[in-house]
Amino acid sequence: MRRIGLVLALGLTLAPLAAEAQQAAKVWRIGCLAATDLTASPHLLDAFRAGLRDHGYVDGQNVVIDCRWPERTPEGLHDLAVDLVRSKVDLILAWGTPAVKAAQRATSTIPIVMVSVGDPVGAGLIASLARPGSNITGVTNLDAGLAAKRLQLLREVLPKLSQMIALRNPTNPSADLQFGETQAAARSLGIELQVVDVRAPEELGSAFSAMAKARVGALTVLADQMFTSQRKQIANLAIRNRMASVFARPEHAQAGGLISYGPTQTDQFHHAGIYAGKIFKGAKPADLPVQQPTKFELVINMKTAKALGLTIPQSLLVRADEIIQ
Repeated sequence: MRRIGLVLALGLTLAPLAAEAQQAAKVWRIGCLAATDLTASPHLLDAFRAGLRDHGYVDGQNVVIDCRWPERTPEGLHDLAVDLVRSKVDLILAWGTPAVKAAQRATSTIPIVMVSVGDPVGAGLIASLARPGSNITGVTNLDAGLAAKRLQLLREVLPKLSQMIALRNPTNPSADLQFGETQAAARSLGIELQVVDVRAPEELGSAFSAMAKARVGALTVLADQMFTSQRKQIANLAIRNRMASVFARPEHAQAGGLISYGPTQTDQFHHAGIYAGKIFKGAKPADLPVQQPTKFELVINMKTAKALGLTIPQSLLVRADEIIQ
């Protein structure tokens, strides 16, 4: 009896140890989905990896990250999402609303961690920020005051600003929300806002030609991954047409846009990595509250200001997180 008791005791002791060893030996597979090449922004993936490391998951050791994006149009996202599901990834990191919706259509069981989504509740991705209630959680860009803040920043550079254009991709699921907030902000500041829609990169040239004819010297570009992928072209077209521009993402100002102000992307990807680590350790996406932005960054491109003949007030420069000379 004593021997049987010892065997049972050893069995009970070794079982959890064996499970832990098996868990430690597992190589977790993460599928990365975006409408544009995420590997072109290595600092974002590095921030995601740092979040994973906070929970003991190291890329190339016990984690493998496979990034996918469509070659031409965002319509290819669904096929890529289905392909990731078929390859049996353990988790999908989805950047932007179109990518998250594609992943949502492809699976209701594989955990999805989203980044840079404007209105996840309105887009039908989750039940609420506090309790997502599905296989999706992550980080949202949702902040109702950001649109007004961007227009106020541009007003500081152009005190007489009375007209401006919003560049919008109407196929983006969050386009209406973004435009509504921007329109309300413009109205409160006494700015007349026009909208120009662009659905594909090849439409940008004709869109800026139309803006030039309208003789409006200021532009706000609504957040969209297609616009981010074409940020250099957009910045060049804005300068060529003498338009002061403001954006949501720092990559735009770094590529030649005048001003950007929005949530710190690296911080969002770091939080996404932390959530991925928690999920690998057993947490359920449905129970992990969607994080809202807490850090924001202001980037000013002085080279562009000079090209446009604009003077940036010192009061604005001292608040900048990054100044590009």
